[in-house]
Amino acid sequence: MAWGDLKLIHQRQLSARIVGENFKMPQYNICPVAKPRMTRADKWLKRPATAKYWHFVDLCRLNRVELPCFGAHVTFVLPMPKSMSEKRTAEMNEHPHMNRPDLSNIIKSLEDAVYKEDSVIYDLWATKIWGYEGKIIIEGKAKG
Repeated sequence: MAWGDLKLIHQRQLSARIVGENFKMPQYNICPVAKPRMTRADKWLKRPATAKYWHFVDLCRLNRVELPCFGAHVTFVLPMPKSMSEKRTAEMNEHPHMNRPDLSNIIKSLEDAVYKEDSVIYDLWATKIWGYEGKIIIEGKAKG
């Protein structure tokens, strides 16, 4: 399958989820953040990466983000940089985000923000895409 075909299929799947408000899926207007590598010094040395992460955790808890233990599809919409041209911004909207931050680190940060013990999550499907604003969209069955 060619890259263009894959991109078109992915775009069709996403347009049904993101554009359609009738699905009643929770959307949280929180910009996703990757979980940084923590050190002992982070208790007293406030690095920008850890400060950003702890702010993300606080926002998730304030907004009462819920993540099911199984059957969840999480879409992370990462904001486009201000330096990106308008043409490129319109072109890249809702397309796969294949740059840093790493998807696994974003998932880790969300799991740690939602659950005290995140080992209860055993089935999760995640996607990261470009968007105009950062947000987290969670589709799932039931909180277990």
